[in-house]
Amino acid sequence: MRYITRIVDDEIDRRTEAFGAINIVGPKGCGKTRTAKERCRTTIEFQDEDRRDGYLAVAETAPRLLLRNELPILFDEWQDAPKVWGAVRKACDDYPETTGAYFLTGSTSRDIDTPHTGTGRISTITMYPMSLWETGESNGSVSLSKLFEDEAYDIDGRMSQISLEELFFAVCRGGWPRCLALSGDRAKLEIAKDYYRQIYTKDIRSLDGIRRNTELARMLLWSYARNMGTLAKRKNIYADVNSEYNASNVTLASYIDALEKLFVIKDIDAWTPQIRSKTAIRAAKKHIFIDPSIGLAALGIAPDYFNNDLDLFGHAFENLVIRDLLAYAAAEDAKVMHYSDDMGLEADAVYQRNDGRYALIEIKTGANAIPAAEEGLVKFKKLIREHNEKALANSKHPGVVYREPDLLIIICANAPMAYTTNKGVKVIPAGCLRN
Repeated sequence: MRYITRIVDDEIDRRTEAFGAINIVGPKGCGKTRTAKERCRTTIEFQDEDRRDGYLAVAETAPRLLLRNELPILFDEWQDAPKVWGAVRKACDDYPETTGAYFLTGSTSRDIDTPHTGTGRISTITMYPMSLWETGESNGSVSLSKLFEDEAYDIDGRMSQISLEELFFAVCRGGWPRCLALSGDRAKLEIAKDYYRQIYTKDIRSLDGIRRNTELARMLLWSYARNMGTLAKRKNIYADVNSEYNASNVTLASYIDALEKLFVIKDIDAWTPQIRSKTAIRAAKKHIFIDPSIGLAALGIAPDYFNNDLDLFGHAFENLVIRDLLAYAAAEDAKVMHYSDDMGLEADAVYQRNDGRYALIEIKTGANAIPAAEEGLVKFKKLIREHNEKALANSKHPGVVYREPDLLIIICANAPMAYTTNKGVKVIPAGCLRN
């Protein structure tokens, strides 16, 4: 199968100019090994049954010998031979002028303690499932990074070719590279279902040697799926699970921690500027799956289901967009957060770059929701401006000043084309967006 360029490729290329080794982490099946193989002349696969015993014997007794192969070298499933980490780290110390010489990839279903962190030698990069741009469902005609960089960048009139029904399918199928090798839609949908089953029956039990209850894990995934894209409190999620099982909060918290280590679920932090007095900011985290297809598999949802439940699709679509934003953010050292307060002011996502510039983003299913989303974003920007004016009113004792948003964006599922509203809000169809 032809290699499809990934968003993370640029970041890997930058890191290989500075570090001797790159450790690629991320969810199972997101393409870590294939991406690393594209850069390596030697691949040592510790789960290759024909060579496994020999590789493991060398790795246990003299791991430095494995480093004598032609560079760059990929150590796939390196957790099976943890001494390789130390050997790679030492090689990076011994030959500091050599960069991009080693790549490490492996399953996230094992938690390995290494005697050395690899700081300054082995750089870790997180890889996400494929975005709509990478799978080809977005035509990539609107670049998020270019919106930040070029004030004259004109997005108006860029057309989206993806239909709502195709997005129904995309959220259920997920961004798994394996799907691109399959021709039938039914077969593509099986990939996420299998990943889901593997997560609660095998991966969560083999992560760190703790024999966790598979049914408890399944119920927890089901509850997270019910609360996908929401700020539900953990006590509510625990109550869901305890409707069937009597598990302590400590136990359930440990299961959540395991699912986070497996790159299955992720909580998005709140952006918390105090822009108006006497207003409680909801600092709760937003619950998402690293790919919405896992959550939908937990709920047993097929694409046709959304014909009668656009509300659930709205949550899944928001998860999908945030998944893509996380991939874009990882490529430029940015952050993805959210905002909500008790006065109804919100931003589904806050995309903040490392230079401080940021975008307030609303994520909507229907074009009919655009006017209200526009009004909310414009109000948000106005409140920040008013806060700053008050903060600077007293020149002797100025208050805290917050940067105004550089972009106001609405990402819409079924908007037919991109355009800029009269108030300066960028409306971008999901079928146009790229990093």
